[in-house]
Amino acid sequence: MPEIAPAARRDRVTIEVHLDPGPDRAALEELRRCLAERPPRLPSKYFYDDRGSALFERITELPEYYQTRTEAALLTAEADRIAALTAAEELVELGSGAATKTRILLAAMARAGNLRLYVPLDVSEGIVRRVARELVAEYPGLEVHGVVGDFLEHLEELPAGRRRLVIFLGGTIGNLGPVRERELLCEIHDAMSPGDHFLLGTDLIKDPAALEAAYNDAAGVTAEFNRNILAVVNRLAGGDFEPERFAHRAFWDAPMHRIEMRLVATAPQTVRLAAIPLTLTLAEGDEISTEISTKYDRDLARDLLAGAGFRPLEWFTDPGERFGLTLAARD
Repeated sequence: MPEIAPAARRDRVTIEVHLDPGPDRAALEELRRCLAERPPRLPSKYFYDDRGSALFERITELPEYYQTRTEAALLTAEADRIAALTAAEELVELGSGAATKTRILLAAMARAGNLRLYVPLDVSEGIVRRVARELVAEYPGLEVHGVVGDFLEHLEELPAGRRRLVIFLGGTIGNLGPVRERELLCEIHDAMSPGDHFLLGTDLIKDPAALEAAYNDAAGVTAEFNRNILAVVNRLAGGDFEPERFAHRAFWDAPMHRIEMRLVATAPQTVRLAAIPLTLTLAEGDEISTEISTKYDRDLARDLLAGAGFRPLEWFTDPGERFGLTLAARD
């Protein structure tokens, strides 16, 4: 049974926790399969424990990382139009994080006189609880129904609602790969009701130098974020990864129009993961894949949404065409 926050009705906050705090057999089996691939792979969802989420917040403030501020500026310019086009009363966010950009849309919905409910879905319980407290204090009439879970697995746990705008921002769709991105959009479509709207944020294809710089910041925060995934896996699978023995690597893969992020072993090492169980033998220079980040253009984003059953309505982009937002209807 999900955990419901005490005094949910009194303070207008409900939090449901759908992540098992103990070992999850399905997650462990997924991890075993991924580490048996060549090169070994770690699912990028394991970046986002509380520390990983905090590190990502720092990344969004770095000078090289244009995505967050560009998308935020774009939302600022278009939020009132989006609120008017959708007439949404409820905002549902997949992978909500700190909801920094989300507040732009919430403010627009409040100005339109429609804002009633915010539903954040995120794997970090600490972030969901913090954001819920902040937002009900900021908007006296707002209710928050937080769902602590994985949007790849827990869409069915979203509470029922009406006149919804579902948002998936930050270019996160690009982390999934061509098969899973289509599957997820179909699942999102099926979880929505006719008359609901969907807003998808996509990072756009651009100068590879700018793309690579965004994932190789001079301060080394992205490297720290990348290595943190090993600490998460250690806790999950009883592992003995030593994060400091891995170097961060990120590069542009032009044929696949995506950034790939990896961890590179700086010395020969043997890693044991007792809960799987698995022993991973790495030579110096061996790599573990931790993330892909596919980039799109207007046509790719439109076709992706149409292929999942959505009807694209509006395309928004910044003057430099660095980031795109596609608003679509669920008929």
